[in-house]
Amino acid sequence: MEDPALIVIAGPTAVGKTSAALAFADLVPAEVVCADSRVIYRGMDIGTAKPGPADRQRVAHHLLDIAQPDQVVTLAEYQRLAGIAIAQIRGRNRVPLLVGGTGLYIRAVVDGFQIPAAPPDWPLRAALEAEERAGGAGTLHRRLREIDPEAARRIHPRNLRRVIRALEVQAKTGAPISVLRRPATWSGGEGPPAQTAPHVQGVHRASGPVVMIALTADRARLYERVHRRIDQQLAGGLIEEVRALLAAGYAKTLPAMQALGYKELVPYLEGSVSLEEARAAFQRNTRRYAKRQLTWFRGDPRYRWLDVGDDPPEVVGERIRAILLERAETPDFPAGSGAGC
Repeated sequence: MEDPALIVIAGPTAVGKTSAALAFADLVPAEVVCADSRVIYRGMDIGTAKPGPADRQRVAHHLLDIAQPDQVVTLAEYQRLAGIAIAQIRGRNRVPLLVGGTGLYIRAVVDGFQIPAAPPDWPLRAALEAEERAGGAGTLHRRLREIDPEAARRIHPRNLRRVIRALEVQAKTGAPISVLRRPATWSGGEGPPAQTAPHVQGVHRASGPVVMIALTADRARLYERVHRRIDQQLAGGLIEEVRALLAAGYAKTLPAMQALGYKELVPYLEGSVSLEEARAAFQRNTRRYAKRQLTWFRGDPRYRWLDVGDDPPEVVGERIRAILLERAETPDFPAGSGAGC
């Protein structure tokens, strides 16, 4: 069987994706392409659990620290940069590992989404936010459900940023975002490929199979990991990191500052909540996020699930390698059709 063009290691936050990828990369010549919408920002290290200097020296990482917190990195730009990184890694005869918990990033790369060429329209976004405040929670999601039911099913009503983006794309291009984000190429199956409109940036997927692995743990173990990591982040300087970002002039309303840990600590630094209240909100919101991530990944049948239990990273790395060996011996092993690079 043909060697994989790309290996995806996905899963919910705090499950141990990074440590597992590092352990696996000790066994095979591999490099990591990060699939996380927050580690792209400079100065946001502790709260995003960004791989540190020692980890980066141990295994090459790509798409870390590529933007300032007040810069916008669109899905199309991420897809383009990830494609370049993957092609370069393969050109060095190494294995690209797409590692992270941002499911939309992973799908954009694996499936070669046709990304709507609609740059952010800040006045429109502000108007939509005002409409949501005036109409109450769920106002915009109800509108999205009327014009793009498929997107509304995929986007949680509380994820206002993505709801607004879907409405923005519809307004700017005249086409539903769910149609524009279908794979750019078609390899058979049900129905023809989606037509590429002039306002869509087409991306061609590289030939070669993709192996998609999702790490998981039972809910008690996962939540315990979440809480332990949050305590480590707070003890490791996260409060100071958030304070430094605010002092540097980065507004608390920036999309980057809505990341878990940052948005919960801003009220504490402003004096409106206690540290214990901020910590409790951080824990609660992270648990909810982990649950949404699991729901997202479980919706994709291409993932091979791996329950990490209490296994140390070295064992998880070996188990990932065992999956690859099994794939080599099994003709009908499930895999994606190509990498978006």
